[in-house]
Amino acid sequence: MSTFDVASKVSLSGEYILGADQTGSHGCYLIYGVLKAGEGGRELRPGKGHEEIVLVLRGDLFVRGHYAGPLKEGQALHLRDDENCLLDNPGDGESLYVIAGGHSEGGRH
Repeated sequence: MSTFDVASKVSLSGEYILGADQTGSHGCYLIYGVLKAGEGGRELRPGKGHEEIVLVLRGDLFVRGHYAGPLKEGQALHLRDDENCLLDNPGDGESLYVIAGGHSEGGRH
C-alpha cells in the first residue's frame, strides 16, 4: 500500500491530480484544488466517459454553468461527461476542494 503527499504538490495551476501515473490504476483519480481569495473561473468538466464529485473542504464557493449557485463548505456537486461549470471563490480566504472521479458506465479506456 502506498500513501501520497497530495497537499504539498499543488502546482501553480492550483490543482494536483493523483491518478494513474502515481497509482498505476485507470479506475479512479483524485484532484486536490486550492482557490485563493477572489480567484475564479476554475473549469470543472469531467470529460466524456467520466464522472466527478466535487466536495468543498474549506470556504464557500460559487458555481457557474451546468449548475449555478453557491457550494458551501461540506457540500458536494456531481458532474458527468461534458457537463461544464466554473468555480469561483468570492470570499476573502483561501478555499480548498477535492474532486473524486472515475469512469462512467461504458466509459472505460
